[in-house]
Amino acid sequence: QVQLVESGGGLVQAGGSLRLSCAASGSIFRVNVMGWYRQPPGKQRELVATFTTGGGTNYADSVKGRFTISRDNAKNTVDLQMNRLNPEDKAVYYCRLTVTQPTGFIAGYWGQGTQVTVPT
Repeated sequence: QVQLVESGGGLVQAGGSLRLSCAASGSIFRVNVMGWYRQPPGKQRELVATFTTGGGTNYADSVKGRFTISRDNAKNTVDLQMNRLNPEDKAVYYCRLTVTQPTGFIAGYWGQGTQVTVPT
């Protein structure tokens, strides 16, 4: 099994910054894909930022230039630095990892979610 633990959410005023972190542990041979998604109130879950299998990054248009995804392969962590936050960024943020386990089994996992609130 693989466990994902997220941290760093909270309430921040418009224009402020937050940094989210996600740490993976458990039966991991290799982390294949790491990324962040969010679910705004009353809306579907959407992609925020991911690392692609080719090593590049992919961002939602709404966060380009404001958010930065980073990773530490040695620690199996993925972070999301969020700057210039605005009320439209209010959501529950989830990290998402796809891993190859020592058995060769490939599976995807979601974090428990962390709330980000930006008051209007």
